[in-house]
Amino acid sequence: MGKGPGLYTEIGKKARDLLYKDYQTDQKFTLTTSSPTGVAITSSGTKKGDLFLADVNTQLKSRNVTTDIKVDTSSNASTSSFMYKFEFLVEISLLPLFTTITVDEPAPGLKAIFGFRVPDQRSGKIELQYLHEYAGISSSIGLTANPIVNFSGVLGTNVLALGTDISFDTKTGNFTKCNAGFSFTNADLIASLALNEKGDSVNASYYHIVNPSTNTAVGAEVTHSFSTNVNTITVGTQHALDPSTTIKARVNNAGKASALIQHEWRPKSLFTISGEVDTKSIDKSPKVGLALALKP
Repeated sequence: MGKGPGLYTEIGKKARDLLYKDYQTDQKFTLTTSSPTGVAITSSGTKKGDLFLADVNTQLKSRNVTTDIKVDTSSNASTSSFMYKFEFLVEISLLPLFTTITVDEPAPGLKAIFGFRVPDQRSGKIELQYLHEYAGISSSIGLTANPIVNFSGVLGTNVLALGTDISFDTKTGNFTKCNAGFSFTNADLIASLALNEKGDSVNASYYHIVNPSTNTAVGAEVTHSFSTNVNTITVGTQHALDPSTTIKARVNNAGKASALIQHEWRPKSLFTISGEVDTKSIDKSPKVGLALALKP
């Protein structure tokens, strides 16, 4: 079976990753440790201004079943939270556990995902994904009396693909989301067009590989809102200085210019420094972000 069109979330993904992935103006540290038995623990902390957010994710793999258990202090689930404040004014929230169980290939091309949050009994959700040579389907439903039903489907090939992404609220009887997208892919170019927000906005993106040997690429994204008549245009590029070091830059029509440099000194261990300036407000201080990811 050849490579199919993939899921709806993959439409325009290459351009989005080029323009937005790894850019940040916060300070983030991530440490991942793993054992031969298939247990991996990832701890991360992010400093956003005066706020410090942390999470711990434990992943267990057994054959085709992957279980992720996460504690996230940035959650807004405050009903079961306990707060401790230390003298150095760092607050740590002991929040509910977010659990995701993924079963790969219970049948050819199928993936099943079951997620829930303890102790919230209304948070359960089950999702099924199916990949075929000419189709990619994802459907999920909340395990409640009046659930929200999500469905996305893509038809086509790895060259041409057409898809839709919808959500239906069974309680109100309304569609809360209705999007459609199209993509074209060849050896060095990916173009996509999407109609979002129930037809209120249109998004076009473009990704082009200039030089595969140096991972040099350019990308652009244009979004138009019909209700506000506002256009948002973002263009960017990336280039590998060497096999371990990548630089990226982007600018948008609001005058925000950003750049980053990322170095991988060992497999999956990355150091990233990024910055952003507002060219229309030179008096404002530039924003600088740092990210350190360690995987021994």
